[in-house]
Amino acid sequence: MRRAALLSTSIAILAATPSAAHGQPAASPATTAPAAVQTQMTLGVDRIGKHATVLVGDKIHVRGTVAAYVPGERVTVRFYSNAKKVRAKTKTLSPAAGGAGSFEFSYRPDRLGTLTVRAFHAATETLGELRATGGKVDVIPRSVTRDADKRAIGALQRRLSALGYVTGDKGSFDARTGRAVLAFRKVTGMRRTSEASRPVMRRIAAGRGRFKIRKPDHGRHIEADLTRQVIALIDGGRVRRIYPISSGAPSTPTILGSFRVYQKSYGTNAKGMVHSAYFIGGYATHGFASVPVYPASHGCLRVPISDALNLYKWIRVGTPVDVYHGPKPK
Repeated sequence: MRRAALLSTSIAILAATPSAAHGQPAASPATTAPAAVQTQMTLGVDRIGKHATVLVGDKIHVRGTVAAYVPGERVTVRFYSNAKKVRAKTKTLSPAAGGAGSFEFSYRPDRLGTLTVRAFHAATETLGELRATGGKVDVIPRSVTRDADKRAIGALQRRLSALGYVTGDKGSFDARTGRAVLAFRKVTGMRRTSEASRPVMRRIAAGRGRFKIRKPDHGRHIEADLTRQVIALIDGGRVRRIYPISSGAPSTPTILGSFRVYQKSYGTNAKGMVHSAYFIGGYATHGFASVPVYPASHGCLRVPISDALNLYKWIRVGTPVDVYHGPKPK
């Protein structure tokens, strides 16, 4: 009995330590590598103004933040112009406040269109996959000349049209587009030319050039700002069209006040007035051969003959006409 017990004990010991029987040490417990950090990334684009618009060649600032900083990790930032990748840049994370990581650099867009900025971090052993988008930026020309390419002219026309200025044939810097630039310059207090210079484009990028409606309660109506020498057609609380005008000369000033169109006269009369719309006495809106950038009429509101018919068709008998001197542009 005692011998059987000793034999059982020996077998149990041998079974519990088989490696010892062969002279091998016991295996150590397996270790697990730390899991990759899972966090979030944000991306921002600065120096783009309130309206997210810059000129070609302007410097913009890209900055990103990763909520948890992991040393040595790198982020790739890609730039897309009209959905086509045009550049990529990789930056190593730098430590930032609160245990976060950050990256930043400057970039100058070199082509027109909608610029989109995206950041990406491929998953590594220490940091998980991250993606972020920095929004969209509209990149417009630095200036637009009459012989510029169609894309540049088209970008100018779209911006002016959105504000109500009447532009010409798409992609063509024709006389009507030139008058749209002139009207924009008048509204913004610039020198009265049709040159779409860099200062003009800067003002467009900054969101300037909006015609301020003075009589919003007048419904579908016309406002003539004699200070700026423009006429605005307004409907539904929105400026639909803006034309440059020439109002009454100092010796024959245009009457001020609120009136209504009482008569329309199609065609050209003996005085050379084209497609006239009378709003009080002999005062009317009409086309005329000479429309300088300053007040020069006998009291009427002159527009270029090529704009007269469209203006005439928009006006109805009974349309309110408000004539005033607006404040000087800043």
